[in-house]
Amino acid sequence: MPDDKILIPRSIPLTPVSPRLPVKPAEQNKAAGFGQILEQQIQKGKAVQFSQHALQRLELRNIHLTDADYHKINQAVDKAAGKGAKESLVLLDNRAFVVSVRNRTVITVVDEANLKENVFTNIDSAVIM
Repeated sequence: MPDDKILIPRSIPLTPVSPRLPVKPAEQNKAAGFGQILEQQIQKGKAVQFSQHALQRLELRNIHLTDADYHKINQAVDKAAGKGAKESLVLLDNRAFVVSVRNRTVITVVDEANLKENVFTNIDSAVIM
């Protein structure tokens, strides 16, 4: 009959395997912060898009944007993203742009004539360029 015993030489020290320690909340925050920073860096430099509604407002209000305007709007969105903003009001040369910072999309545009007594809602930041 075979012997089912396992022989371990006494010269090999045995150390118990410790269970995996739980991740501390501070380390979880660092990991989440890293992911958020990585996403911001990926988004940074991507051109801002205009929603269909924003394009209609540009046409309806006869607003023409230059390359410099586009560049400034992109800079404003980068700044807002750097501060953790989600929805931002960008004020540029007496025009207002409500922007989804996460999606890098201009949601609506308001010209100087329609700025007076206007209320902007659902924004968490403003960037004045």
